[in-house]
Amino acid sequence: MSPPSPKDAANTAGNVLSGSSKEFKKESTSARLLGAGTAGIAELTVFHPVDTTAKRLMSNHGKITSASQLNSVVFREKASAGVGARFFSLFPGLGYAAAYKVLQRVYKYGGQPFVRDYLAKNHGDSFDRTFGKGTGKAIMHATAGSLIGIGEIVILPLDVLKIKRQTNPEAFRGRGVLRIVKDEGFGLYRGWGWTAARNAPGSFALFGGSAFAKEYIYKLTDYNKATWGQNFVASIAGASASLIVSAPLDVIKTRIQNRNFDNPETGFRIVSNMVKNEGMTSFFKGLTPKLLMTGPKLVFSFWLAQTLIPIFNNVL
Repeated sequence: MSPPSPKDAANTAGNVLSGSSKEFKKESTSARLLGAGTAGIAELTVFHPVDTTAKRLMSNHGKITSASQLNSVVFREKASAGVGARFFSLFPGLGYAAAYKVLQRVYKYGGQPFVRDYLAKNHGDSFDRTFGKGTGKAIMHATAGSLIGIGEIVILPLDVLKIKRQTNPEAFRGRGVLRIVKDEGFGLYRGWGWTAARNAPGSFALFGGSAFAKEYIYKLTDYNKATWGQNFVASIAGASASLIVSAPLDVIKTRIQNRNFDNPETGFRIVSNMVKNEGMTSFFKGLTPKLLMTGPKLVFSFWLAQTLIPIFNNVL
């Protein structure tokens, strides 16, 4: 009898690793949608001002060299106003943000399990054979996240409107949302290719980082049985990996979307100007604030969704 291969030995050492094909239909549709939707609403309530700050920093051209300049970038025309006025200046586009954020989280956190189900049912054994049972399952989660991330461009117009309200309110020129949709049409999908290019690796890292943490740090065979603390650590791993991987493309995407409707600029032109005028480090502008501010936002919503979906599944 031949000795077991290193991959088989790894699968039988300690606990037995579960295969990808066992991931099929672990939660109900209602549980997935309710858990993801609740996470989106909670995230919006707590973190919208943080998101506005990060978007304005990413949209700023040139270097910030003083506290007063930082104030003018973040708070715009309210930079010299009182604390209350400055705080509420960070809530532009809240209506668009509400529609976008809740839909995005329902789609992303609630939709990824459906793609995972499809992959598990039809290709689970292939993931296991290629990568080994534990690694195969984690990569399957990451792949499902990447595919769902690409499809996120469907709701891109809401993100465009939200970012313009946060960073370039002059683009609206007194027009309401219906008028803008009528006037701009498919122009609201400007930057969709860069968005897809950013979402694919970003979502792969988000779901993959979390899955790898549950698989190899906590040795879980059923990710739904993770405690709230384990979900929290796994969410930190996934969110940090996602933000770092997607940072350069996120800067390009934001700059495409914050331009005036009548003065668009292509992603390749933006890249060229950034390299020429601001240097390669400009592609990581806003990364530190994102890790410190947007990072907790993503950790919070991802942790909440991962925790609530199994709870709703048990209750319903």
